[in-house]
Amino acid sequence: MAPVPPATATRVAILADDLIWATRLGDSVRAAGGLPVRVRTLAALSETDVRFVVIDLTARAYDGVEAVRAAAGAGARVLAVGQHDDIVLRKAALAAGAEKVLAYRKLFEDGPAVLGTWLETTKR
Repeated sequence: MAPVPPATATRVAILADDLIWATRLGDSVRAAGGLPVRVRTLAALSETDVRFVVIDLTARAYDGVEAVRAAAGAGARVLAVGQHDDIVLRKAALAAGAEKVLAYRKLFEDGPAVLGTWLETTKR
């Protein structure tokens, strides 16, 4: 079980409509010292006051690239996750404002370390 973050932990919105993947991302955020805030829709994301957002690009309930654009446009730092072989989608997410687009496998295997570094790194 992932450690419980302190009340002062950085809040990280997780936009994912798949429950299993949202749970895995939440566990990784928590293990990295953040406080996961799960949302399933773009509307719910727009109502969430957070500076960090992790977006699952391959969802069915929303357009992943549009979600990146909306979150980045609102001033959030965005990390996106998707299929490792979907180069077109990865490039579109980067162009929309994602700082990084990582493969599911990378976050599944190294999630806490990757997310911890991302949360600690000041955007340049």
